[in-house]
Amino acid sequence: KKLRTDELVVLRGSGQGERKKGDRIYDYDVYNDLGNARPVLGGKENPYPRRCRTGRPRSSKSSEYSMAIPLTIDLHMPRDEEFSEIKTAQFGVKTLYSALHALVPTLETILIDPKLGFPHFTAVNNLFDQGLNLPPYSQTNLVSFLPTLIRNSAEASNDVLQFEVPPTMDRNSFFWFTDEEFARQTLAGVNPCTIQLIKEWPIMGTLDPAVYGPQESGITKELIEKEIRGYTTLEDAIQQKKLFMLDYHDVLLPFVGKTRELDNTTLYGSRTVFYLCPAGTLRPLAIELTRPPLDGKPQWKKVYVPNYSSATDVWLWRFAKAHVLSHDSAYHQLISHWLRTHCCTEPYIIAAKRQLSAMHPVHRLLLPHFRYTMEINALARQALINAGGVIESTFAPLKYCMQASSAIYGQSWRFDKEGLPHDLINRGLAVEDPSAPHGVKLTIEDYPYANDGLLIWDSIKTWVTDYVNQYYPDSQSVSSDAELQAWWSEVRNQGHEDKKDEPWWPTISTQQDLVEVCTTIIWVVSGHHAAVNFGQYAFGGYFPNQPTTARVKMPDEDPTEDEWKLFIEKPEQALLATLPSQIQATTVMTVLDVLSAHAPDEEYLGGPIEPAWRDDPNVKAAFEKFNGRQKEIEGEIDARNADSSRKNRSGAGVYPYELLKPFSESGVTGKGVPYSISI
Repeated sequence: KKLRTDELVVLRGSGQGERKKGDRIYDYDVYNDLGNARPVLGGKENPYPRRCRTGRPRSSKSSEYSMAIPLTIDLHMPRDEEFSEIKTAQFGVKTLYSALHALVPTLETILIDPKLGFPHFTAVNNLFDQGLNLPPYSQTNLVSFLPTLIRNSAEASNDVLQFEVPPTMDRNSFFWFTDEEFARQTLAGVNPCTIQLIKEWPIMGTLDPAVYGPQESGITKELIEKEIRGYTTLEDAIQQKKLFMLDYHDVLLPFVGKTRELDNTTLYGSRTVFYLCPAGTLRPLAIELTRPPLDGKPQWKKVYVPNYSSATDVWLWRFAKAHVLSHDSAYHQLISHWLRTHCCTEPYIIAAKRQLSAMHPVHRLLLPHFRYTMEINALARQALINAGGVIESTFAPLKYCMQASSAIYGQSWRFDKEGLPHDLINRGLAVEDPSAPHGVKLTIEDYPYANDGLLIWDSIKTWVTDYVNQYYPDSQSVSSDAELQAWWSEVRNQGHEDKKDEPWWPTISTQQDLVEVCTTIIWVVSGHHAAVNFGQYAFGGYFPNQPTTARVKMPDEDPTEDEWKLFIEKPEQALLATLPSQIQATTVMTVLDVLSAHAPDEEYLGGPIEPAWRDDPNVKAAFEKFNGRQKEIEGEIDARNADSSRKNRSGAGVYPYELLKPFSESGVTGKGVPYSISI
């Protein structure tokens, strides 16, 4: 016991000084290293989870702002969190580092004009057919680090950046253009965890009307009933749970004014309403785009519908979809991916290292689910989420991305809603039903993310229950475990300090409490992360399907004579001017390709058994059952994708939903659920 106590004292450190390479010290700090006078994230003004402290000094100008950590700096990471030099799991971080440190700057030298868009869609397709010629490299051999992207050209001195055709586009080159696919991807795309049930009418916002304009949505009862004429009435549709929404209105509207002051970009708040058809598929009914009062002008609000009565209306609908997709893409990257998985997990890891000794059963249970995450997060702070980094340069709302992430964390993140069943119930996509297979009944029966995710969730919960019961025979053994209680208290009071006073935090007093907490954490780092990460290239590799930002306002928002003329005479050219620029698109495509790839020796959920689990025969038997269940889930998902009645995951030209298949080969496969957030 003394050795365990002494070891934890070492791991906690003194909270003083700058961390050096080789240190094994875990401590907390705010996000004060994003650079270029960005507000510090963490604290009353900008609530945020804490990160691992490095001890590097803050900006000399003001402690309210961040300082940047150059990519060339070897940022401190407790050595237990570093990628092993002998493991090819190191492949992931080195590949990402190479893309950010060498290839992205090279793109900036080729595509000199940062505002230059694509002249026509053929030019977009040429990224896959012909690629971009890269200048000779004297020091950096990108082919060795980015073999799927960089190809040797006929000229020995040059390489070519040539993108693989995403599987979605390979099945149907027009997939991104259809309303059916637009709706389907809310359930089976890379961001399937934001769609919500409409429970009340009219749709109302919560922002101050004196600042942002009227709260009531412009999507009216008359408009909806016109669109669903022949199906039902509005009242019946709500009662029967047939209306759903992507709601990026209140979360984005506060950033519209600031974002529009930036060069080469624009922003709206948006709402998109869908109707659940008898076939079980969603149909988009209306898109609302809102600009708050700006520059002496009143609130601008417009509702678009898939009206095919005129060519102009058809194109306006397409433009509105492009804006919504840019909002969805940004929310996916900032919230569904970065915040809810990478960012919110780091405090769990730090607290575990500081409070749970290495032989503690919960430490042993969670260890494989925490591997490599902190090093990936450190690299993200240097080159992805930092000031002027990839996220700020390419995703809406650009410079204000991380402030938006902080605002949404403060408004809506709750640990007790991060487990899959609770998340589904919270969004109105399920109701509790003890008689149902997973304890919940889905509002949309053919919901691939939820259907497959619940298989993974249940398998994790069964394994964790077996494991916990082996070490904790009763509730008293849980509540009296000092290390366990210290860990969970520190997660709440230090790791998520800005949320510590929230009443929804669960306590860990019983075996069931411990099972629920551990299952939630394991789900977030495995199933949830896999669902929002490894399909990024499949759905975003052809960037018109998931544009990360919109650069030009809607053609009918206070247009000049020239703007309207361009839209009427050359709508395709006007749409391309709205989509990301060439440098933005190719940068994002490069990064998404790397982020979507599995390392050659990726460790998948239920794959290799931990040595500590093997030592106990009961735990070993429980794990073998867990491993066998993952193999069964593989087969069940294959059968679902082959079932023609499941129209949200099968059909002509439809990309099957495989993101939650537990196992995968290496590379960009669009499937596989690793133990941890390792990329």
